[in-house]
Amino acid sequence: MKVTIRITGDALSAYIPKKDLEEPIISVANEDLWGGSILLRNGWRLALPHLPQDTRLPATVEANIRRH
Repeated sequence: MKVTIRITGDALSAYIPKKDLEEPIISVANEDLWGGSILLRNGWRLALPHLPQDTRLPATVEANIRRH
């Protein structure tokens, strides 16, 4: 699904246009945002693609929901 990662205030958030949903990112699985997974406040864990670490935000990417 398409996800836009952006900075809201001083925190990261994920906007999912298909669901018209924006959720704060509460944790990042590894130090590098890109190529790792993120946990949203609603409990969804999304796997992000590998991108250069200097990718500017906001960035729209194709992410996959990871099941526990």
